[in-house]
Amino acid sequence: MNEMTFHLSAFDGPLDLLLHLIARNKVSIYDIPIASILEQYLEVLHTAEAMDLDVAGDFIAMAAQLVYIKSKMLLPKPEAEEEEDPRAELVEQLLEYQRMKEMTPYFRDHLDVGRDVIAKPPEPRGERGPVEYHHQPSDLVRAARALLERVQRRTPPSAAAFRGIVGRESVPVGVKIAAILKRFLGQTRLRFTSLFEGAKSRSEVVATFLAVLELSKERRIVLEGDGEQTELTLVEDDRA
Repeated sequence: MNEMTFHLSAFDGPLDLLLHLIARNKVSIYDIPIASILEQYLEVLHTAEAMDLDVAGDFIAMAAQLVYIKSKMLLPKPEAEEEEDPRAELVEQLLEYQRMKEMTPYFRDHLDVGRDVIAKPPEPRGERGPVEYHHQPSDLVRAARALLERVQRRTPPSAAAFRGIVGRESVPVGVKIAAILKRFLGQTRLRFTSLFEGAKSRSEVVATFLAVLELSKERRIVLEGDGEQTELTLVEDDRA
């Protein structure tokens, strides 16, 4: 063995020392020459002791494991039995340690990722404060049901109305959302029932109702009141 030019503290542990010896001897990790590696391993420990360095217990424990593996390999094996390679467990330990060692630079490089990132706190919404939604979906359903009954009483069913129900005269909800937001130009409050004035079909009433539900769900409008007295207030961020 060449003259030792390193000391025990250069290795993170016994597995690290074993990987160094395996690499230096250019042997396969799956076919470790235990006798040769054990001899070199013990020489490292003896060198450390000669330099008055403390030899950690895990290094000594690994030396004992290598001696045990060597003795198992020297014992005669019965021809009829297939015994597991006594080096198998050590190989698994070395492979696992090697994988972790290869990942160390990656984790070291990403340790400080995001350390200098500063998030801006949310800005205040002004004197009104945060928008709060206190209504239950059932409140809006009751208002819509009352309005539908009112529209039905005022406008008798017609052939055109029935054609609208089956989809020939359907009104897109997106169109009604844009129409509702347009009505807020120059004002911040609208009566809920005013949205349905001039409705020509039940399909248009349903589309308007769904548009109100969608705007309320997205917190772009706030519903206040109950039944036909319900009013819509535009959230500040959606003001034109």
